[in-house]
Amino acid sequence: MIANRRPRPTSDDRELRLWKVGRALTITFAAAVLVAGGIFYGLVYLLDFQEIDTTKKLDAKTLFDLVKLSFGVVAGAGALVALVVAYRRQRVDEAGAHREATRLHTERFSQAVEQLGSDSPAVQLGGVHALAGLADDAPDDNLRQTCIDVLCAYLQLPFTPDPGDGPAYQEEHHRYLALRKVRHTILRLIGDHYRRPKGTRRSWQGCDLDLTGVTIDGSMNFSGAVFSGGTVDFSDAVFSDGAVSFGGGTFSDGSVHFNRAVFSSGSVYFNRAVFSGSTMYFSDAVFSGGVVSFGGATFSGGMVAFDDAVFSGSTVHFSDAMFSGGAVYFSDATGSTPHGLLTAAGTPAPAEVVLPSAWLPPVP
Repeated sequence: MIANRRPRPTSDDRELRLWKVGRALTITFAAAVLVAGGIFYGLVYLLDFQEIDTTKKLDAKTLFDLVKLSFGVVAGAGALVALVVAYRRQRVDEAGAHREATRLHTERFSQAVEQLGSDSPAVQLGGVHALAGLADDAPDDNLRQTCIDVLCAYLQLPFTPDPGDGPAYQEEHHRYLALRKVRHTILRLIGDHYRRPKGTRRSWQGCDLDLTGVTIDGSMNFSGAVFSGGTVDFSDAVFSDGAVSFGGGTFSDGSVHFNRAVFSSGSVYFNRAVFSGSTMYFSDAVFSGGVVSFGGATFSGGMVAFDDAVFSGSTVHFSDAMFSGGAVYFSDATGSTPHGLLTAAGTPAPAEVVLPSAWLPPVP
């Protein structure tokens, strides 16, 4: 689960592991001597010097050349010392800059969280955008993940359902709509950041996304999103209204969970999505209303599990889906057979598709 993930190494962990100056200089000088000696003997070997005439006396020119060589060695050693010291100073300066950036990030983070905890929906909305901007500018992945966790935690908070738009509940209804706008803004920002190419400044691909138990009662756009790492968890989520689209998305690594999710109304689309290496769970999910479409999706690797899922009222489509690899399990699933599933699963393909016996066509 996301709560148990291993902390990712930060640049501070690397930058503060510096050798003492004496040790660094000794090792560097020894390495330089070894390299110089290796080059010298290599040249001697290549030039095929077999002997050195030891009977020849030193003249003034040769002695002067030796003195110049000695000064050159001393100058080289001094330059080596200066290089090591400059390198260490650069590392220390970088560590200091990182600590300063982290300090400023922490101050801005505290202010954004305070805004998010305000009673005013307008102030909360400002906190949402501030946290999203902090995630974009975070000095390292751990701080970025912390900002995302806070946004996800807000979505997991309980909220009062819509009391209706009657005259007696006008104020409560307006507040509900305002807080709903805050939640939908977070969902929109998440979708926008998962569509950005991994490695770019505003991309959140590879980060963990904990949406356990959230209620998605509006549109959420994950079209074209790439889940290439990390864990995305929609376990126990309720899709109760609007349209949620994963159309054209790519699930190539990491894991995505829809365990015990409830699809009670609205529409959820996985049209033309590519499942090529991820592990995706719909175990114990309940499809009781609305439309869930996997039309044109490609299952070419990884595993997708619909074990014990209940197809009792939703319209679930697998029309034109392609099972060309990996494994798709519907073990112990109950309810009506999803539209187009038998046709797609019956196409000769190397994928492993396991269907409940009640869905299998009768043997002639």
